[in-house]
Amino acid sequence: MFRNVFYLVFASLLFSLAACQSNSPSSEPAATAAPEHKFTIFMAGDSTMSIKQLKDYPETGWGVPFAVFFDDSVRVENRAMNGRSTKTFISEGRWQGIMDELQAGDFVFIQFGHNDESIKKQERYTTPEQFKNNLLRFIADVTSKGAEPILLSPITRRYFDDNGKIKLTHSHSPMVVEVAEQTNVAFIDMDPITRDYFTEMGDDLSTLRFMHIKPNTHPNYPFGVKDNTHTNHLGAREVAQLVLAELRKMEHPLVEHLRPTDPKHLKLKY
Repeated sequence: MFRNVFYLVFASLLFSLAACQSNSPSSEPAATAAPEHKFTIFMAGDSTMSIKQLKDYPETGWGVPFAVFFDDSVRVENRAMNGRSTKTFISEGRWQGIMDELQAGDFVFIQFGHNDESIKKQERYTTPEQFKNNLLRFIADVTSKGAEPILLSPITRRYFDDNGKIKLTHSHSPMVVEVAEQTNVAFIDMDPITRDYFTEMGDDLSTLRFMHIKPNTHPNYPFGVKDNTHTNHLGAREVAQLVLAELRKMEHPLVEHLRPTDPKHLKLKY
């Protein structure tokens, strides 16, 4: 009996103490809710841009590091998906999904080409004319909503020629340039930008940016992998930085919404 009374009194004292602490002026203030975003950046593209499953790591689409560049006024919705072309992005309802959510003042990054030019995979393949028409549709749909499209040519594949330069392998890149010129939308020509960037590094250093993994070193790839299309964490971050550099050159309004720099980082130098 005494033990039960003791426990009841002890529990009551603990509860009273907790209540006093919660009402004390010196207690920590309640966490404030995060500010609501002002607009959304949607990303429409293929595997070179997309979010990856853990089973595919360290493969990384450049849209993943790109998303963390912005402050809390910006929401980034990366809808890019592995293996998709403009054709399948439409047929699977992925484009309509963006249109259903798109609001005036939003932005849509559009980057396709890798799978549109895969002529051996007819379920993905688009002729140059079909590819152009799909891009034109994307741009018209976005602008009709009062949002802004940002068009990009596909990032390069990593194949060097005998002169030590990365080859042009994208048959559909010229069509992206034509669409950009025809519509006068914001445009970043990532094919030559990334070709020049990785060519300057040379074969050895550029290999470290792509999915080259030796056997028995990573559990996701027990037999290793040599993939000159998809970037790893490092390559994706550097491609995202190249996109950001081009936005800065354009003095694009998105750069006004970059994440604020931690003051202690202002003391650091390279």
